[in-house]
Amino acid sequence: MSDSDNGLVTIRCESPVRETVDHLTTVVETAGLTVFARVDHAAGAASVGMELRPTELLIFGNPRAGTPLMQDQQTAGIDLPLKALVWQDADGAVWLTCNAAEWVADRHGLGLQSQAAVAALAKGQATLTEKAAAPAS
Repeated sequence: MSDSDNGLVTIRCESPVRETVDHLTTVVETAGLTVFARVDHAAGAASVGMELRPTELLIFGNPRAGTPLMQDQQTAGIDLPLKALVWQDADGAVWLTCNAAEWVADRHGLGLQSQAAVAALAKGQATLTEKAAAPAS
């Protein structure tokens, strides 16, 4: 599912939130990318006495891929490194949401010199998230 108006791409996952983020972490690291942070929003909510369905954010990337985009337009750094939000909806379904690479390019007015990098980013992001959304083997 893609919402081109807000730049989000959302895909259904086959495993619970924690397992999906664990799997995404493995997929990302196997691809040679760096995991910069993992944020458990539900644990944060619990720490202040509030409830939130399972929701985790993984922040990951590669300076070799992201730096050229920021060299084109430094404001792209607000959307880099990449982020993937894995969350459970009210019906118990699990979803993975991330920013569409093309939306990031449009948002920051990236030029022709960034087109190949954006296309590679989109392809790589799709591959990583599809692998993570599948059942872990």
